Formats: sequence, C-alpha cells, structure tokens
Amino acid sequence: MGSWCQEQPYLCAGRQGLVQGAKDMKHRLGVLLQKSESCDYGSSQGKKEKVSPSQRVSQEEVKKWAESLENLIHHDRGLAAFRAFLKSEYSEENIEFWVSCEDYKKTKSPAKLSTKARKIYDEFISVQATKEVNLDSCTREKTSHNMLEPTLSCFDEAQRKIFTLMEKDSYRRFLKSPYYLDLVSPPRAGCGPENCKRAHAHALDCNSNIISQCA
Repeated sequence: MGSWCQEQPYLCAGRQGLVQGAKDMKHRLGVLLQKSESCDYGSSQGKKEKVSPSQRVSQEEVKKWAESLENLIHHDRGLAAFRAFLKSEYSEENIEFWVSCEDYKKTKSPAKLSTKARKIYDEFISVQATKEVNLDSCTREKTSHNMLEPTLSCFDEAQRKIFTLMEKDSYRRFLKSPYYLDLVSPPRAGCGPENCKRAHAHALDCNSNIISQCA
C-alpha cells in the first residue's frame, strides 16, 4: 500500500478521501440513530406529562388570560408563558420587578423590610441597576425617597407604572405571539412517534446510499 501510494500519490489521496468520507457518514448515521431513539423517548415522556393533571391548563383558563393581564400573571402557567415571551424580547426585567414587588409585600418580618427593599431598588430602580425598569423621573424619585423608611407599600406606585406599561405594550404582543396562540390553537402534527420515525427513516435511507457509494 505504501509503495503504491508513492507511485500514484493522487489516486491514493483520492482513495483515502473516500474512505474518510465513508467513516464520516457512518458517524453521522450513528448520531441520527441516537436522535431517533431520543425523539421516541421524548415523545413517550411528553405523553406522560400530558396525562399529569398538575400539568393541564384548560382552554377556558387559557382564554381568560386574554381578558386581562391580571388574569394572566396571577396564574402560574400564564406567568411562566408571559415571562418566557418577555425573555425572548429581552425585556423580562419588567415582570421580574413586578414579581419581586408581589413577594416583597408578603414580607411578615419588619426587620427584613429594609434589606429586601434595598435589594429590589438596587436591582431594578437605581441608576446603576443591573435590570433597570423604565420609570418616569417623578416615580423614580419618589421611590428613592421611600427607601429612607421602607414600608410594604414603598414600591406600589412603581409597580403600578410597570404593570400599566406591560399591559399597553408587551401584553398585547404576547396575545399575538406563538407563546399564547399555540396554547389556544388545536394541537398540530409535530414530531410524534410516527412522524419522527418516518423523517429519520428517510434520512437513514439517504445516508445509507451515500455510504454504499463511498465505501
């Protein structure tokens, strides 16, 4: 083999290329087989999740989310869907601020108010806030003043402003997005067991032909 390659280097290089190509295609075939198995497993897992009562959201409940932003974000699954939508728009700081304010108002220990209030202020309202929300200067100044003596209502006005902002803007876009429409539309034929196997079978046939040509 070595002497033959020295005498005919171009033919040898071409043969080695075909062999390597065959190996690459066999590797891809193995990857496709693994994906096929994982898809079948994922489909069976998906069926199990749909059966679980805790994972179900009735169409009636989902339609209520379109009635008001309040209905949406006071439902755990609705809040999760809206949060995912805002994250896709890189504006999740608004809902995170709202949720933080809701949690803050449930604080029972007066001794913890100051620490929790400062954390929310530094994260969402201060000039150097890592997740600064869009507040007018008057509301921002009033909230800053409230930090001198934090109370359970010190973020109420800022929270209302952000709620109104989401209600008039991102909430309306959410209702027109796949994040909501996919929940109120009839289920579509996706990568179920049969569709998934059929797609992979087609891919495997194509790759088998290529491998046989290269081997």
